[in-house]
This record gives sequence, structure tokens and C-alpha cells, in this order.
Amino acid sequence: MSSGTIRGVPQHAELVEYLTGTTSLSPGEAARVVDEVLTYFGESTEAFVRRRHAELRTRGLHNDRIFDRIGAELAVRRVAPPALSARQLRRLVYG
Repeated sequence: MSSGTIRGVPQHAELVEYLTGTTSLSPGEAARVVDEVLTYFGESTEAFVRRRHAELRTRGLHNDRIFDRIGAELAVRRVAPPALSARQLRRLVYG
């Protein structure tokens, strides 16, 4: 997802304008922040699970703890997917 432009008008221009008016961000910086946030929340459940699993493994956590944590994180995402069991989460990671 990219905030980009349509016919020369930045997508999410109102949000970029709000951020530049309420923070010290330049319009370019605000547009990048908007793009990053939209990309984060546009991530599929499968991609989120795989990314978080890899991140948590690098921190030395074991799968039982990782899958409990990922399940809890998924439950509070802005657009939460249906609850997934540890087995379903493992299948997303390992196939």
C-alpha cells in the first residue's frame, strides 16, 4: 500500500495535512508515516504471523510462548482476524 498520488493529489492528503499541522513533521515525512502505518495495518494475517514469529525467535523465545503472544497480539489488532489456535498459527509459519 502506498499513499502515493492520484492525479497529482496525495492520497490521504487530509491525514498528511493533519499530521503536519499537529506535529513538527514535514509534508514528506508525514506522507511516509501515513504510508508506513497503512502498510502495517494492511499486512495479511499470514504475513503478520510469519514476521512476528521470526522476530520473536531472534529474541530467543520458544514456540509455545511465541504462539501465545502472537495470538494475543492478533486479538487486539485494529481489524482482528478470527481467533486462531496455536496449531493454526504453526501451520501459517511452517505450512
